[in-house]
Amino acid sequence: MERQAVYRWETGKRKPEYWLPYIVQVLDLDMRAVPVPDTAEQDPRPADTVESVLVLGRNDVDRRNFLAASSGYALSALALPDLESIVRRTRMAPAGAIRVGKGEVAAVRQMVKALGDSAAELGGGHARHLAVRYLTQDVAPWLNGKFTESTGRELFAATSQLVHLAGWMAQDEGRGAEHQGRAQQYYAHAYRLAAEAGDPELSATALRGLAVQAIDLGYRAEAVQLGEACVHYGQHLENPRAVAYYEATLANAAAQDNDGRTATRHLAFSETAISRSPAESGESWAAHYSPGRWAHESGMILSRLGDLDAAEEHLHLALDIHGLDRRRTRAIVLADLGGVRLRQGDMDGALSTWNEFIDCADGIRSVKVHDAVEDMRLRLNRFHGMAAAEELRHKADQLIA
Repeated sequence: MERQAVYRWETGKRKPEYWLPYIVQVLDLDMRAVPVPDTAEQDPRPADTVESVLVLGRNDVDRRNFLAASSGYALSALALPDLESIVRRTRMAPAGAIRVGKGEVAAVRQMVKALGDSAAELGGGHARHLAVRYLTQDVAPWLNGKFTESTGRELFAATSQLVHLAGWMAQDEGRGAEHQGRAQQYYAHAYRLAAEAGDPELSATALRGLAVQAIDLGYRAEAVQLGEACVHYGQHLENPRAVAYYEATLANAAAQDNDGRTATRHLAFSETAISRSPAESGESWAAHYSPGRWAHESGMILSRLGDLDAAEEHLHLALDIHGLDRRRTRAIVLADLGGVRLRQGDMDGALSTWNEFIDCADGIRSVKVHDAVEDMRLRLNRFHGMAAAEELRHKADQLIA
C-alpha cells in the first residue's frame, strides 16, 4: 500500500474493508486495538462476508500465494462478524438473481458430507480443490441469490460447514506457512458465516478449528483464548457431544500452556458431558465427536499432563472398545498409542502398535499422519541393531518415499 492510502484510512476518508485483516496480520496487530474511524462520510456497513469468502476461494483456485498464519489474525477473527449481513442481502438481491430454497441448502449439506467423509478416510490432501471449486462455482450464485431470511440463515450455516471443511483440508494437507495461512483464513470466514447465521454450535466449531491450529503452531496463549471462546459459544447448547467437544478443546489448550489445573478441570467437564451423550449421534455438526474420539483426545491431554497409564487406557478405549470408523483417525491414534507405550518402556508394545499404524497409514494424504511417521522414525533411531526396529524403520522409509 502507498502512504496516501494509509493516510486516507487513518483520517477516516476511506473505510478499511476486506483488506483490513491482511494489514492486521502483516503488522501483527491485535484487532481490538485497531482504530476504525467513525465519521459521517464513512459507509457504516462492515466488509461483506460472502464477497470476502468468495475472493478467498477464487484466490485458492487460482493458486495465489497466501499470507502465513499468525496469532494476530487468529484472534482478530473474534471481532469480524456482520450480524446484519443476511437481512441486508434479502433486501438487496439483484434483479435476475437465482431464487434459493431448501433444495439448494440440502445440496450444500450433502456435498459437505460426501467431501468430509472422503477427507476423513484419505486425508485433507485428497480432493481439497473439489471443495473450493464447489464453493466458488456452485454455491457462489446461491449466496448472491434471492432468499428469505430463514433460508438465508440455513444457507449461511451450510456454507460455513463447507468453508470450515476447506480450512480443515488445507491444514491437513501441508505444514507449510501457505497451507496454514489458507486454513486460518477459511476458519475465520467459517466463523463469520456461522455467527451471521446465528448458529452457536457452528460458531464454536469454527473457533475450535482456529484453537487447534494455534496449538499446533505453538500460539499457546491465543489457543487458550480461542478455547475459552469455544466454551462460551457452546455453554447453552443442549447437545452433550458438542459441549464435550469444546470443553476438551480448552483442556487441550491449557495442557499445552502447562496449566494442569485448568486442563484437568475442563477435561472433567468434558467427560461429564460425553457420558451423557446418546448412542445416536444425530445430524449435529459436532455429532462426529463420538466417545471414541473423546477418548483419543483425552488420552493425549493426559499424556501431556504426565499420566501415561491413564493415557494408554484412554487410547486403548478409543481403539478397541469404542472403535474408530475412519482410517485416517485410526492411524493417528495408533501412532499416538505407540509413542505412549515407548515412553512407558514397553518396546514390544510400541513396535507392535507402530507396525499396525504403518499398515493403516498407507495411501493417506495427511500432514498429521506424515508427521507421525517422521516422529516414529526419529524415535526408532535410538535402537540401532534391533532387528524389529530396523525393519519397522525400513517400512516407514518406504511409506515416506
